[in-house]
Amino acid sequence: MKVQLLRHATLLVTINGKKILVDPMLGAAEVMPPIANSSNDQRNPLVELSIQMDFEQDIDGVLLTHTHRDHFDDAAAKQLPPGKVILCQPEDEEKLKNLGFLKIFPITDKLCWEGIIIKRTGGQHGTGEIGKQMAPVSGYVLQVEGEPSLYIAGDSIYCEDVSIVLSMYKPNVIIVNAGGARFNVGDPITMTAEDIIKVCRTAPKAQIVAVHMEAINHCLESRANLRTSLEQARLMNQVSIPMDGEVLTF
Repeated sequence: MKVQLLRHATLLVTINGKKILVDPMLGAAEVMPPIANSSNDQRNPLVELSIQMDFEQDIDGVLLTHTHRDHFDDAAAKQLPPGKVILCQPEDEEKLKNLGFLKIFPITDKLCWEGIIIKRTGGQHGTGEIGKQMAPVSGYVLQVEGEPSLYIAGDSIYCEDVSIVLSMYKPNVIIVNAGGARFNVGDPITMTAEDIIKVCRTAPKAQIVAVHMEAINHCLESRANLRTSLEQARLMNQVSIPMDGEVLTF
């Protein structure tokens, strides 16, 4: 199994011989306005996409945790072929139909696609009223016989839903959306370094991959911040913090 970070939460996952594009944000740097009510006014994305892709040739399907614009932007809606398979949470099916996509497979609980068992999981995109407004979001566990199991946690803080997945499925590889994204009020809406340390300690045998940093203006924790926290906790050997374009093999 291979995982390539393209930018932010946009990944290319190769599993069971299939290439799955996860949460595509494909627009050019600074094409979107800043996330409102944030501590800086930089336009998004902060950086260019690390590679260009021929979507007809380079991917077999798309997996969406949700359709916030930093996970599925206007460029993705325009560039992805309408006949390409899209796997998503049921709440996003109607939006994708209205955009003209033809092969939409909403996952309520579990789906087997191309020999890959995909199980939908819950998450908590923040706390209190902000968390309610940011919902719904999903994560997914991908399982293939003979390959490591993969848990894509999606836009979630460390919460009961995440803890249950770690205990129930015991994934070999866990992708977490870091960056401690937040607004000017309220708590973080994606994982902080403290959250990731909890993931490590709950799943000590898993390899953690931290993404979702240094690409959107309200993600305030950098790769360097996270690395320092993990080194202090003596957990850096359990966590990969890939640069944009980097490929990890498991």
